[in-house]
Amino acid sequence: MRWKGKALPFFLVLQLYVLQVSANQEGIPQSLKHNKEWPLFEYGEIRKPTPTKGLLYPRESETREVRSLDGMWRLVRSDPKDPLQGIREKWYANSLRMSGKEVIPMPVPASYNDIATTDSLRDHVGTVWYERTFYVPRLWKDGVRTWLRFGSVHYSAIVWINGRNATSHSIGHLPFEADISALLNFGGENLVTVMCDNRLGNRTIPQGSVYQASTDKGTVPVQSYTFDFFNYAGIHRSVHLYTTPLIHISDLEVRTLYSSNGMGRIDYRLWVDASQAAEYQQMLVTNLRVVLRDRDGTEVGQQMNRLVYQGSLLVPSAKPWWPYLMNSDPGYLYSMEFQLVVACNEDDSGCALQDAYRLPVGIRTLSWSNQSLLLNGVPLYLRGFGRHEDSDIRGKGLDNALLARDFNLLKWIGANAYRTSHYPYSEESMQFADEQGIMIIDECPAVNIDIFEPQLLEQHMSSLEQLIHRDRNHPSVIAWSVANEPRSAKPGALEYFETLVTYTRSIAQGRPLTAAINASPSTCHLAQFLDIVGFNRYNSWYQNAGRTDMIVDQLTEEAESWRDKFEKPIIQFEYGGDTMEGMHSLPAFIWSEEYQVQLFSKHFRAFDELRGKRWFIGEFVWNFADFRTAQTITRVGGNKKGVFTRNRQPKEVAHLLRQRYFAIARELDHCPLPEDLTVYISRHSKHSRHNEL
Repeated sequence: MRWKGKALPFFLVLQLYVLQVSANQEGIPQSLKHNKEWPLFEYGEIRKPTPTKGLLYPRESETREVRSLDGMWRLVRSDPKDPLQGIREKWYANSLRMSGKEVIPMPVPASYNDIATTDSLRDHVGTVWYERTFYVPRLWKDGVRTWLRFGSVHYSAIVWINGRNATSHSIGHLPFEADISALLNFGGENLVTVMCDNRLGNRTIPQGSVYQASTDKGTVPVQSYTFDFFNYAGIHRSVHLYTTPLIHISDLEVRTLYSSNGMGRIDYRLWVDASQAAEYQQMLVTNLRVVLRDRDGTEVGQQMNRLVYQGSLLVPSAKPWWPYLMNSDPGYLYSMEFQLVVACNEDDSGCALQDAYRLPVGIRTLSWSNQSLLLNGVPLYLRGFGRHEDSDIRGKGLDNALLARDFNLLKWIGANAYRTSHYPYSEESMQFADEQGIMIIDECPAVNIDIFEPQLLEQHMSSLEQLIHRDRNHPSVIAWSVANEPRSAKPGALEYFETLVTYTRSIAQGRPLTAAINASPSTCHLAQFLDIVGFNRYNSWYQNAGRTDMIVDQLTEEAESWRDKFEKPIIQFEYGGDTMEGMHSLPAFIWSEEYQVQLFSKHFRAFDELRGKRWFIGEFVWNFADFRTAQTITRVGGNKKGVFTRNRQPKEVAHLLRQRYFAIARELDHCPLPEDLTVYISRHSKHSRHNEL
């Protein structure tokens, strides 16, 4: 969300942080009572989200400078019993050292939970405060605007510059920014202060509850939630300062087509912001120059438009964007340069470059029917993972080394897709997916949605609007996921999801809508509204544990039931079982590596039966890697369903899955197989093991 107005009135700032939670007298949060039938709500008066403006990813150019504020910040933990103490005492007006609280060095980006050595910070419920100082050059004072941009703060944030309110945002995992030009001390030191609130309620996305619990040290707030991953919090992604000219490109939208005769087409639209250029009225933006360059920097197309900020560019003999293993050159990206040219005279004399922005563009066509999902006219079979942004120490904080390792593992194992379960991933990961040719099912943070209040629906719609606005230009994004495992069998889900999906389809930017459903085909009220039906089912784990002889028939029958009822393409978004690294058992026993191998193998057999029916278009393992969860007796250090450990090393099943994914790629797209896919056994073993799959 881009903030362009004056500082928020103080009472509105406070109102943003009045968390509405409910608890009964026993201290059990009402939102945990998921078997309760809540009243049916009406949605006639809901407010649709205000369309997001701006938020282009910060990129340097001839007219823009970008500086990172990543590094060591200072953090103060608020008293959980008094989360708004810092507001009342105006901690934002001076250094946090003046608060009288312990000041902790805190890296940004990172979750704060695992950085210290105490459970008081790890399990903290409420607000924490960040700050750091920075300098701004005198040269930025005149003729440019200076912006402060956060890639993500979870869950809610208020930001001050030099003691003055700059912006606020809620819904984690999404970017927000503000023009802070009027708040800065140019040529001197500046202070940025951020209050971060991690509390979740019935009307946040995702939902949760805060209730009061009695402990040996008195009554304390406890955060509860039903989703199965740790509620990490903090400044999770990069913080940037960047400049734009007074007249600048504020937003861009591209859509592409690729025809069978090799012709590419790029439809583009851009928005120009001249709201702060009143003193330059004599300067008239006259032209938009668009230049397209290939991967080598060679110009392959251009246009010059006068007073028109949209158009179409045709690209003969275009190189299309293909997914990994579907083509020998996957992830091909062009660079599309947009230049605003300003003339100081009405006859266009004295033209000068006013602003320039470059956007990577992949040319491809995406289409779908009730039978299949196609890219560049070729039916897709998706094979990949549900994932999490999760790792030791840094939690959900952006880590480029980890990001590179994860994509190397995706390619090593032969995956071509993943779902951003269960929230939007970093913009850097989306760019990496574009470059590597990995397809994305892009999911909003709506996990286990229940109690379908109108206020929740407004937040849900806003999360999807912000997600789609942020990621609409990424060729890797092939679908939007509107929810994961919502309580879609409840009567209240029918009108709620009909309203939500109708709105989302109106802004879907040429992508199909899907969701990961754990209801049954006979009871789900959501699937009928989707373009692709995805379901989660843990055969031989959460049901019939230990019985791998009860997978193939039950899985194929359920997939056929989804298809028969809704006549849509079907994907299994989650299957798997927890496995302790290094635990072995012969015969296979639950939690052992042998059991995970056996469970996967039986699923493979069912998937191959379903693949022959053409409408079954994907298989996604849960999960890519082990990850942290809340403390519970059913989780030993977290969720262990990963094919890789939390430190990104393969379990035994990873090698089996690798053979399957490459065997499918060879079957469907004739890709070459890696030389190390099989190992030497004996001189009499002439057939590679992958031929048996």
